[in-house]
Amino acid sequence: MTTEVEWWEYDDAGEWADAVAGDIGFIIESAIDARGAAVIALAGGKTPLPVYEKLAQAKIDWKRVTIVPADDRLVPLGDPLSNVTAIGKIFIPRGARVIPLISSTVSDYKAAGRAADAILQDHHWPLDLCLLGMGEDGHAASIFPGPDYDEALNGPKERRALGVMPDPLPAEAPVARVTLSRAAIVSARSLIIAITGAKKREVLEAAIEQGASSNYPVGRILADVELPVDIHWAE
Repeated sequence: MTTEVEWWEYDDAGEWADAVAGDIGFIIESAIDARGAAVIALAGGKTPLPVYEKLAQAKIDWKRVTIVPADDRLVPLGDPLSNVTAIGKIFIPRGARVIPLISSTVSDYKAAGRAADAILQDHHWPLDLCLLGMGEDGHAASIFPGPDYDEALNGPKERRALGVMPDPLPAEAPVARVTLSRAAIVSARSLIIAITGAKKREVLEAAIEQGASSNYPVGRILADVELPVDIHWAE
């Protein structure tokens, strides 16, 4: 089976951020209309922050919206590497619930993953949206090569999150992670990938082409995905 992918290309980063924010806002509002609430996962890192700044301005009933990071680093709240801290600063003032994947400074990443999975079991599922970014190495969420790679890709379908130890550790954030599992990502009602730069586009195109045998984590994540995937890209 070939994954159904639609590419959306933009001339500049501002247009890209507007479009991605518009799509996310539409998905949130549709979920609220259908079910009275929306639960979404948002990518971490710096690339999507302009999208979130735009999205936060939307006239949405934010009190009905629950947001979780698609992944986070095993660092305390408030740390510059904390994805939930960056997301929370933008959306909590709007009234959204922002749920940390990492509930405390647990040093054991496996235990942190089990705690995150337990937290997510308490929320309505599947996700209404999972927004992914991607690194130039082809990782998405925090699904990296390493000792936990196979478990992240092929673990039990009911597992929503797990702890992972990338190997090698990324230079910009050399810490263990908690991430949504592949099963949690691909079960979402909507899946969007938002990336910028020529290198990332080249990697993502290659990963999709390679499919289940891809050397890139994102290729393995997207292989045989049953829902259409929207990819938003700007140079």
